[in-house]
Amino acid sequence: MLQEHTLSFPFEVAEVVRMGRAPWRGRPEEDADDAAVAFGMDVAQVGHLGERRFPTLSGGEKARTSFARVLAQTTTLLLLDEPTAALDICHQERVLGAARDHADAGGAVVVVLHDLALASAYADRLVLLADGRIAAQGRPEDVLTADLVSRVYDHPVTVVPDPTGAGLLVLPARGHSRPARGQSVHAQPVLTKGTAR
Repeated sequence: MLQEHTLSFPFEVAEVVRMGRAPWRGRPEEDADDAAVAFGMDVAQVGHLGERRFPTLSGGEKARTSFARVLAQTTTLLLLDEPTAALDICHQERVLGAARDHADAGGAVVVVLHDLALASAYADRLVLLADGRIAAQGRPEDVLTADLVSRVYDHPVTVVPDPTGAGLLVLPARGHSRPARGQSVHAQPVLTKGTAR
């Protein structure tokens, strides 16, 4: 799934989702086309948009349609580039929940995200990039430390456990002047289970 969702022709949403079945044309898997398209549209909640022309959709509706097309492929590996960028909270959770379900069922999912709290809530493993290089990799709790995230993003942050138990929350420090490039960044303390570290 690409970060941008554009089409040159005014295909209907159902037709766009059906394009995900193109790899199976002429193969026995083609018999599952209708079910796969219906599944993708249901999970992405775009069934009611089936007859709408793709260019008339909002950014979020285009993103959900593109996600439905990816799901319709019924592939083992999902590659998703910023799949939640144009989505509201409900649809962000639904998309990443579907990705998590895919992984739990034995598939593999690689997602590019800028929302570190979402990444922490849904990923088994994170790779944090800085200047095109790997700054850290591992479990979310090992990668998303206040010191490391503050250095990588060049802005102080606080990292706290999500009160629901679903990962970590990465909170930018606000009301502080941003340090100049090259100036050391002092992060806020990390709170874990109610105690300061």
